[in-house]
Amino acid sequence: MKLIYVVIDGMGDRPIPELGGKTTLEAANTPHMDSLAKAGKTGLMYTVGKGLAPESDVAVVSILGYDPFKYHVRRGVLESIGACLHMENGDLALRCNLATLAVDNTIVDRRAGRDLTQQEANGLTRAINDQLRLESYPATAELKSTSTYRVSLVVKSENSDLSDNIDNTDPAYKRVNGIGVADLDASMVLKRCNPLEQTEDAENSAKIINEFTQKSMVILDNHEINKKRVKDGKLKANVLLCRDAGSIVPQFPFLCDKYDLSFVCLSDMNVERGISRLVGMSLVDLPAPSKDLEYDCKLRVKKLLQVLPDHDCFYVHIKGPD
Repeated sequence: MKLIYVVIDGMGDRPIPELGGKTTLEAANTPHMDSLAKAGKTGLMYTVGKGLAPESDVAVVSILGYDPFKYHVRRGVLESIGACLHMENGDLALRCNLATLAVDNTIVDRRAGRDLTQQEANGLTRAINDQLRLESYPATAELKSTSTYRVSLVVKSENSDLSDNIDNTDPAYKRVNGIGVADLDASMVLKRCNPLEQTEDAENSAKIINEFTQKSMVILDNHEINKKRVKDGKLKANVLLCRDAGSIVPQFPFLCDKYDLSFVCLSDMNVERGISRLVGMSLVDLPAPSKDLEYDCKLRVKKLLQVLPDHDCFYVHIKGPD
């Protein structure tokens, strides 16, 4: 028997007047999903808790059967590991967005128009890696664009350990009992990073992120890639919004040991790749969603069928709808 676990990220929607009051899923022609629903069981679940809109890392950890409050889940760490950045306990890992900031510190677009190419993102992050030097505290920083505007940041201290008890500079997310959730009432203004505890490590970590944010803004604002984007009528990617700091690599019990089954993950996002490595799943990398939905779906089915004989359980994460 095989278990195929398909997570369609962001498929939930609200009724739309143009669709006669239906959601997009209700209006879509889904004969295969309909047949599965009729032959199986359906239900609802809260991945973390009622009224909380968790980030992807927390939700995925939860639906795989782990308690996100127990295992020190931080998206910055999971994405960095998924991106193959070297990260150890005491380092500081954050998830960042290349975004657009106005002169009054208002965030115009958290994703720089969603039209940043991978080549542009690589050029901007490379410039920061080459030019930025931290002076407020003896530490080094490394950036990597994981998928266009999505960026991972790892900071390594040359002295003491760094602390993840610091606030986000990205106002769209906040921490509730230590886990990242969407802040639905947020004001879209760039935040200053503040320590969340009165310790020297937390104060130093916040100081580093504030220095990094300000210095990277200068590099980004003056970069030829952004000058060309403005000339072409596009938004600048002139700020890095940081969130979900982590300084501890979570230690999950391996799924294969827990259930005595072989697991494999098929995903195109680094947070799921990071989780799969930490829970002991084999990994099949998928390309990011293209504009050709039929091609994307067929490719994922093809990849699944290729590994189907070799494993028992298959976690397929589809990010496109989100």
